[in-house]
Amino acid sequence: MALPAGAAGTTDGELAAGVRAWVDSPPLRALVRHFGGDWPAGDLPAVLSGLDDFSARHWDFREGRERPEAREPAFDPATVRLVLDAAAALGLVRPVPPALPRYAHLLVLGGLAHACLRRTAYAAHLARTVAGISGEVAVLGSCRVLSPAESRMLADAGITDCSTEVDALDAAVRAAFGVTTPSEERGEPADHPHRAWSSRTYRPAGLPPVRVLAAPSSEPDRRRAHTADTQRFWAEHVRLRAGDPVLMVTAPIYVPFQHCDALRTLAVPYRCGIDTVGVDPALAAVAGLPEPTLTPGRYLQEIRSAIRSMRALHAVLPPS
Repeated sequence: MALPAGAAGTTDGELAAGVRAWVDSPPLRALVRHFGGDWPAGDLPAVLSGLDDFSARHWDFREGRERPEAREPAFDPATVRLVLDAAAALGLVRPVPPALPRYAHLLVLGGLAHACLRRTAYAAHLARTVAGISGEVAVLGSCRVLSPAESRMLADAGITDCSTEVDALDAAVRAAFGVTTPSEERGEPADHPHRAWSSRTYRPAGLPPVRVLAAPSSEPDRRRAHTADTQRFWAEHVRLRAGDPVLMVTAPIYVPFQHCDALRTLAVPYRCGIDTVGVDPALAAVAGLPEPTLTPGRYLQEIRSAIRSMRALHAVLPPS
């Protein structure tokens, strides 16, 4: 099932049609039906609201916690098959290569420590061999403190002295791009990690500049910086022009929701293009890096994330 189009020049009407097509798709309808739900009545905003409420009751296994702390539900084999098939059909499983030969910028979305390593390694591969980048590679994260499990995982991978997500991203950039010292470093420490920000720029030989950016939260009293915060913060630090094609790297399971977040925070206000790709696990550069087990519960959680992201995207589009 195709996601809402992200090519430069996509109209608001085409974005709305893309949201409708994904939301109204047979795989999502089958999931709702299997979990005992009736399809929401009304126009698209009403359907999105109803699906948000339904998924909160049935597919929210985080319950306000970070993703690694989410509980894993027990499903019968038929439900497992249905969930995995739906996740594949909805775009959460198979990696897709970049659609264009050249981009203005390449964004790497941070996350848990293993994701910092895998996504940055994949981005370095793309920058070297697949996609020409005329602007910069931007590696986006926050000053979120790493968990003990993340620190152990990094130590097992030979990476030490990292206390925050942006530390892990910085270490990943130095390893993947073969750099050691930033050419430029700025930032603003704060009394709380949700308010702090930092920017380090590296200049690897023969490649575009690589900026490691930690964003502050837009709601620092409530939460850490999330994906949309990091995207907005980056856009404020780069000359993003209408028509610029932007390539974004994440994990396949997060492609639908993070693609729609980028459409909302970057494509709609700046009129740039967005192409979101997931890390290809078959690539040698990432094959040896740690990767979590993806379960039916994880897929349902991120289908819920995609629903919520599409609801937020549709809310900023002008009425048709």
